Amino acid sequence: MHPKLEKVLQETDHRNPGEPEFLQALTEVLISLDPIIERHPEYADYGLLERLTEPERQIIFRVPWVDDHGEVQVNRGYRVEFNSALGPYKGGLRFHKSVNRNIIKFLGFEQIFKNALTNQGIGGGKGGSDFDPHGKSDNEVMLFCQSFMTELYRHIGDKTDVPAGDIGVGGREIGYLFGQYKRLTGVHEAGVLTGKGLGWGGSLVRTEATGYGQVMFARFMAEDRGESLEGRTCAVSGSGNVAIYAIEKAQQLGAKPVTCSDSNGWVYDKDGIDLDLLKEIKEHRRGRVSDYAAQRPSAEFHDSGRVWAVPVDVALPAATQNEIDANDARTLVKNGCKYVVEGANMPSTPEAIDIFQAAPGVSYAPGKAANAGGVGTSAFEMEQNASRSRWSFEYAEERLEAMMRDIHTDCLATAEDYGKPGDYVYGANITGFRRVADAMLAHGVI
Repeated sequence: MHPKLEKVLQETDHRNPGEPEFLQALTEVLISLDPIIERHPEYADYGLLERLTEPERQIIFRVPWVDDHGEVQVNRGYRVEFNSALGPYKGGLRFHKSVNRNIIKFLGFEQIFKNALTNQGIGGGKGGSDFDPHGKSDNEVMLFCQSFMTELYRHIGDKTDVPAGDIGVGGREIGYLFGQYKRLTGVHEAGVLTGKGLGWGGSLVRTEATGYGQVMFARFMAEDRGESLEGRTCAVSGSGNVAIYAIEKAQQLGAKPVTCSDSNGWVYDKDGIDLDLLKEIKEHRRGRVSDYAAQRPSAEFHDSGRVWAVPVDVALPAATQNEIDANDARTLVKNGCKYVVEGANMPSTPEAIDIFQAAPGVSYAPGKAANAGGVGTSAFEMEQNASRSRWSFEYAEERLEAMMRDIHTDCLATAEDYGKPGDYVYGANITGFRRVADAMLAHGVI
């Protein structure tokens, strides 16, 4: 590693104790930057690397709310506005019991480069709370969202910071958050949040975008090797928004997804996932994948083990960070998996990534490239809000596909240019870094 990169990594490690996911994300990026710093030493000047690895602003706040039993509950809220060199901060809000500053910083740092890859003029940020919406009534979720936004609203705006949804934050939560923002500010600022309802500023394809984009990226990877996804079996983790629409797009392209999962276990369906049944259970009943298995004779429910034990051609992790470890990676490679395409953020551990990249015949794409369709389509929603227009589903999907193709092309071209042909990790990190770094240099030391 270049001495300057090593120095920044050591200093960041010292300044951020107890934040393993943040340091994991940062280490992966810095290791990839060695070739570009050697070729362009100016990127190591003016404290650029030090500024890039330190958030511009970190906001932590108390979120008090009253549950249905009249008891006061207190959660903690976060918003990390990491880098605005390319545009307003953009990144989701995550409501989950695992949320802490470390998780939000890792997600915000990843978001910088993911957003840069979209070429949509958006910076990187992330936010959320350790509030868990599972098992809460609509009234409790509404009261929490209103309290959360009562603090957050002063830090966001369509030209400043534009949050969206993430784990635990769907259309219901975005609606409550938007309503409270409107109530507090007295303005209908449609572009302040994305993932909105279609009747009040939302965009067609936004719901599908992350999962669709993930599978589109997998398709482009296959085409680059003279192959296709048709007839391929796929392992999909998760059963939320990303997983459901990755399954849908894979089926549209002739592939056969055979797994899904949630926090209680996972399902293997030898006949292929019944998408209508899965949607009914997860999107309407807010049920569990065990309910799916109970209604589907061809499905098996497992409360232990992992979906990655199933022999498949394509792995589509779409749940959460570090869900594929070294053992899972070895199992996938041994069973003949050819493509690992990430829909979640950093779902593979560093050891797992090393195994994938060392395995002959395996193509691996990191989340910052393969799952950029969600935030890219959020930027399309902002564009429609600004012009008071609405795109058709077909046009929005065409724009998504074109953007994912451009990301794929840019990653491969950059990897080739910097002596790492076919390496999507180097291609994504260097492409995203170069765009952000050029803007930071142009803006001066701020």
